[in-house]
Amino acid sequence: MATTTKGKSKAKTTKDTFSKETYLEWFESMLLMRRFEEKAGQLYGQQKIKGFCHLYIGQEACIAGAVSALKEGDKYITAYRDHAHPIALGSDPKTIMAELFAKETGISKGKGGSMHMFDKENHFFGGHGIVGGQIPLGAGIAFAEQYNKTDNLCMCYMGDGAVRQGAFHEALNIAMTWKLPVIFVIENNGYAMGTSVERTSNVTDLYMLGESYNMPSRPVDAMSVEEVHKAVAEAATGVRKGDGPVLLEFRTYRYKGHSMSDPAKYRTKEEVEEYKHKDPIEQVRRTILDKKLATETVLEQIEGKIKEIVAECVKFAEESKFPDASEALKDVYAQTDYPFIMD
Repeated sequence: MATTTKGKSKAKTTKDTFSKETYLEWFESMLLMRRFEEKAGQLYGQQKIKGFCHLYIGQEACIAGAVSALKEGDKYITAYRDHAHPIALGSDPKTIMAELFAKETGISKGKGGSMHMFDKENHFFGGHGIVGGQIPLGAGIAFAEQYNKTDNLCMCYMGDGAVRQGAFHEALNIAMTWKLPVIFVIENNGYAMGTSVERTSNVTDLYMLGESYNMPSRPVDAMSVEEVHKAVAEAATGVRKGDGPVLLEFRTYRYKGHSMSDPAKYRTKEEVEEYKHKDPIEQVRRTILDKKLATETVLEQIEGKIKEIVAECVKFAEESKFPDASEALKDVYAQTDYPFIMD
């Protein structure tokens, strides 16, 4: 069975209203992300998935709203909490699960694992394990689009902890100086690993960091997929006109720990429950039902379909083979026609 979402929304929207098709696409896309991640967490507990594993549960609107606001050809790059982004972009979730199992059918041939998903066909350029390492890469991707005179842009995601890296400031400086077509997104879920933003920075409104470079910057309620869509669509308009980069602080929340090894004892149960009342998927579900865009039966059918998809993902991953040892040294370096001068 194919995925329920193709990543590039064709649904009609206006600035403040969204169609039935858009809401149903959001519901399917975010629910697939959620159920996939829940199953990944369960499989990790069974030791079928090993190594590092960072789940996206609670943050689904950050990518779903962006994808619906942008167009085919736009590029995406993120950090190591990266399973949901390719799902939203239309990658086959079976290959993502296989990658978590380190199988040869994985989206990165079983060599990348949880933190290094990659799908060039769907314009997803990683999954990067080095904190903040993807930020200058995102600026570089945007430079390539500018150099090739396209009207594409790059969505460059990072966590709130990454803004402490020098690479963040260097990338913002050069992006603003060269007016690169990039939207920088801080997915501020409140904690860099187990340390709250308040304990690591005098600036807790992280969008203000962009203002120091005269970069248009704003906070976004990223528990609302509608607000994410509107903020990204507005930012993209200016970026495509050549006005330069934008910084968006997506204020979101992760229900689980930083990774599967994190018991998240630094948070209270009350705090987690407070955010669950603003759950992005449940907000969309309520809107669909309140506006009579679909019935509860239809939503249950979507849930059943997604349950089957996730089950197929697991079956595919379990039945796939591990890479042959001969693959270890392949794909390490890119082949090039450029001559090298050797001493």
